[in-house]
Amino acid sequence: MKSAFKISLKPGEKVYINGAVVRVERKTTLEFLNDVNFLLESHVMQVDDANTPLRQLYFIAQIMLMNPSGADEAREMFRHSLSMLLAGFENPEICASLKQIDRLVWEGQTYEALRAIRSLFPAEAAIIAEAPSTFDAGNTMSRPRALAVGE
Repeated sequence: MKSAFKISLKPGEKVYINGAVVRVERKTTLEFLNDVNFLLESHVMQVDDANTPLRQLYFIAQIMLMNPSGADEAREMFRHSLSMLLAGFENPEICASLKQIDRLVWEGQTYEALRAIRSLFPAEAAIIAEAPSTFDAGNTMSRPRALAVGE
């Protein structure tokens, strides 16, 4: 981190810092004075919400931040999922963003990668919403199948 970074938390809110879960009792501001991996509670995706390919990629990336001891395994799963996404998406903007996200993860900027993945959710939702009109009526796959974590 190039300079100090501050986050403000509400009473009872959690933040995940280098694998530890911290909950504050009252409104507080944390200032990080060095490099730290953290994730705000509001940005944590639950497994049930990882129901599209990009949301699954996000979930895998968040594991890298929340569970540093399992980061290597999650990073391998991330690479595998990312390569499948690059092969599956035809949208050039999404593909370019996915390549940028891969670079961010490779450089250890996982939080920035999460932000970039979240920014793609609306485009993915639009693609999924349009999917039924792009498939044949006889095709049983009326919507793209969400990849299971680890597939």
